[in-house]
Amino acid sequence: MPKSLCLFLVLFISSVTFAQSTITLKGKVIDETTKLPIESATVYLTAVKDSTIVDYTITNKTGNFNFKIKKSDKPVLLKVSYISYQDFKEEKVSLDTDKDFGTIGLKEAVNALNEVVIKSEIPPIRIKKDTLEFNAASFKVGADANVEALLKQLPGVEITPEGKITVNGKEVNNILVNGKPFFGKDGKVATQNLPAEIIDKVQVTDTKTKAEELSGEGSSSNEQTINLTIQEDKNKGLFGKVTAGSGSDKRYESSLLLNTFKGERKISVLASSNNINSIGFSMDEIFDNMGGGRNMSVYYNEDGGFGINNMSFGGRNGGITRSNMIGINYQDKWLKKMDQSSSYYFANTETENRNRTNRINLLPDGTRFTNSNAITKSGSDNHTASMDFEYQIDSTATIYFNPRFQKGKTSNRFSRSQITTDEDLNELNSSNTDDYSENENSTFNGDANYSKKFKKNRGLSINLETEVKRRNNYLDTDSQTLFADATPDDIRKQNRFETEKNDFVKLEIRYGEPLFDSIRLSLTSEVTHRVIKSKAATFDFNSVDNAYNDFNDEQSNQTLSKITTYFPSTGLLLGKNKTNGRINFGPEFIRFDAQSDYLGIRTNRNKNYVMPRVKGYISHRITKSKSIYSFYDYGVNLPEAYQVLAFENLSNPLNTVIGNEDLKPTQKHQMYFSFNDYDYASRSGYYIYSGFNLSTNAIVSSTVFDDNFKSTTTYENVNLGYSSYLGINWSKSNKKEKRTFRYGMSLDFNYGFDQGLTNAVQFESRALSINPRINATWSIDELVTIAPSYRYTFRTTDYENYVLSNAQNFIHNGKLEITSYFPKKFVLGSDFGYTYNSNIADGFKKDFYLWNVSLGYNFFKDQFLAKVKVYDLLDQNQNTTRTITPTAIVDAENTVLKRYVMFSLTYKLEKFAGKKKGDGGIIIMD
Repeated sequence: MPKSLCLFLVLFISSVTFAQSTITLKGKVIDETTKLPIESATVYLTAVKDSTIVDYTITNKTGNFNFKIKKSDKPVLLKVSYISYQDFKEEKVSLDTDKDFGTIGLKEAVNALNEVVIKSEIPPIRIKKDTLEFNAASFKVGADANVEALLKQLPGVEITPEGKITVNGKEVNNILVNGKPFFGKDGKVATQNLPAEIIDKVQVTDTKTKAEELSGEGSSSNEQTINLTIQEDKNKGLFGKVTAGSGSDKRYESSLLLNTFKGERKISVLASSNNINSIGFSMDEIFDNMGGGRNMSVYYNEDGGFGINNMSFGGRNGGITRSNMIGINYQDKWLKKMDQSSSYYFANTETENRNRTNRINLLPDGTRFTNSNAITKSGSDNHTASMDFEYQIDSTATIYFNPRFQKGKTSNRFSRSQITTDEDLNELNSSNTDDYSENENSTFNGDANYSKKFKKNRGLSINLETEVKRRNNYLDTDSQTLFADATPDDIRKQNRFETEKNDFVKLEIRYGEPLFDSIRLSLTSEVTHRVIKSKAATFDFNSVDNAYNDFNDEQSNQTLSKITTYFPSTGLLLGKNKTNGRINFGPEFIRFDAQSDYLGIRTNRNKNYVMPRVKGYISHRITKSKSIYSFYDYGVNLPEAYQVLAFENLSNPLNTVIGNEDLKPTQKHQMYFSFNDYDYASRSGYYIYSGFNLSTNAIVSSTVFDDNFKSTTTYENVNLGYSSYLGINWSKSNKKEKRTFRYGMSLDFNYGFDQGLTNAVQFESRALSINPRINATWSIDELVTIAPSYRYTFRTTDYENYVLSNAQNFIHNGKLEITSYFPKKFVLGSDFGYTYNSNIADGFKKDFYLWNVSLGYNFFKDQFLAKVKVYDLLDQNQNTTRTITPTAIVDAENTVLKRYVMFSLTYKLEKFAGKKKGDGGIIIMD
């Protein structure tokens, strides 16, 4: 018998056997008094013996439910729950045949506000008016799993390989713990570090600005916020872990996670030190601290870089990073009316990288080739602090203040050799550079809000935003740029000092006056003011004095720009049960002043503009599971000061930059639309999104090259430029007892049209990219999880009036993750990936495999974890990228972390309200 026929028969018999072992449960839920159907009531089965969740579903808009479960001879309870109604409960001795429960009437709760809910009675999911709530105890995760592992189990929640979290198609941009920030509102530190077992509920709401939150307005955003609530008995305790590891090739790691909670007061400390391109802390038991492991979803770039709280590791600049970091987060409630949260980070990093780049420069009359090799050694110290205060004056008025401060110092040693040739490989120019630079920067941001509610639904909101930035840069350069023809060579041995002050303030006053039941008049005044001062002073080396004291006035300049805008607008605010929206329109008055001092000449450019401004959005909930969202924004973008001031910037020996005082502001239209539908009854859903951005008078750089490929760049307006995108994502989840199978697919399209100038010749480019992706996760509780995924990226660009007619490439990305908890106390992880990039230039490898494996063993009542990890088992990791722009095709190769073996020991501390965690295995949170 053919193998294919045998396989078919096995699958057929298995499916028939499975079908015969399942039964169907159905019924209808209504309001007992009104007899109206109840949509989104939670219907679930629990075991009588231990109250564990057997299965669950959600009623549809007609109140009906229908789901299949496996036959069982064990007694179970059917429960129905809905907010503000009394729970319904019916016991079944066994479930061995199909069952129609008929019509189930729910009684309205007489005193819902004071209702005491027994924890075991809480349903897996509740859908409230504007909140989706998951009961964490209903979803099983592995021992020592972090919050991210819990989120992956929730229906409708997706986490991409890049670390982006979406709920029913809407991106999550804010993660809170008990309603407060945890190491910043980004919240990825919380998902990576907090253990899943302490979480009580996961609440999902539409993200609101502080003004919208305090005023009670609907959300103008299409993004979502996740709030993690801590179990009451875990709100008083101490938990964390300490890890130390040593590996081959002098690799090492160490980290500390310590959390102490006591009611409103929560203190968390994070610390780490390693040389494996890692942020250094994660509750992930499989690949914690491993650069390139699964904990990279803090955020992840295509090129392998990742980072957290404005600190990056590896990535765009490549290289191997040694990092030391410490952070502390403090939350508390003061004076009974003030909530506060604060955090502080310190990070020290040192990175080394070697770069090799081949660049094909596309010109109207042909191509030029630039090859370079560079070595970079850099180090940085960064301090980041933030605070969050909210004070409730009374029931109608609230004050909010959020100050943030960053200060950093970076040093960089950079050496590069470069050569440019024509199509016949004749040398046009060559250069050698040896630079050392130091950069100090500081930034203060402050957001303040006062919100006041008046009678008859009137409201006042005052918002203040400030930003103060300072930058000081020192550059010691020693460079030689040699030209093939009679053009004088450019030899530099000099010091350059640059300073920049950038101050911004924005004041917005909003007042709402009711017109009808659901429509309010919105009166808004918005004023912004930005001042940027820049200064560059260059000193050449004086061989007589052996000092850098010859002032170079041609490479020194000062610029000043001031932009003041005033936007008084009238609008309408819509707030209904299922629909909310806003539209504001009015004139925007703009004052633009720019000034430069260069070679003793002062140049001024002062312009006044009056432009129309329109912005608005609308959000409509069709049903509990379906919604649409759309926004439109029209405004102008002003050119930067350096783009309009006509002085020569000679800091780059191969490119002189000159501003154009005749530049016009760019007018921009932005449009977006999305539709999402997630059916909790079938545990499947999809979302569609699309957008279109149109620019007129778009500002582009215009570069002219001479025969030696030395360029002069200025800026011009072009008629038109636009970009558009369309995407669709679908996912489904099936769960039968201990087995769960989740799968999904997505498809993204991007299309853009651009106009540009090269050698004063205008060209057009039309770029299309297509990105399909499929993924699946199959798991058996307490045993294994298998998660394959595949992504294909295709890019093509068509040119008009250009040296090329078309450029295209494609990328394959495949991945297979396997986690096994068998045998007991052992944890095995395998993370295998394959990447192929077509059209990589000769001399660069087009594809590579990256396979990471990990084996851990829990002992001494699971308080200790011994682990061995192998990074890049096949020793094939590489960082080779191809970038296609309208003017160049760039192939680059950077230093990457190669194969190493790491042995580590982790001590886990966990004590809540006098209780310690039991022995290992799978945690069933009940």
